[in-house]
Amino acid sequence: MPGRNPARWLLHWADWFEMRGVYVPGEDNRQVDPWRDFGWLIVAWLAGVSAFIVFFALAT
Repeated sequence: MPGRNPARWLLHWADWFEMRGVYVPGEDNRQVDPWRDFGWLIVAWLAGVSAFIVFFALAT
């Protein structure tokens, strides 16, 4: 089942953030949009928290 690969989900999710737009240096005259400017960071943070929770859930 190719649709159940968690790595593919993360890449798809990060690509979704990137398609919505990314920060371009020099665009300092607009308001900061965290979903647009920090999409990869948010995806990495959520993946890390999820891995942490799963690790301790399996350890108990």
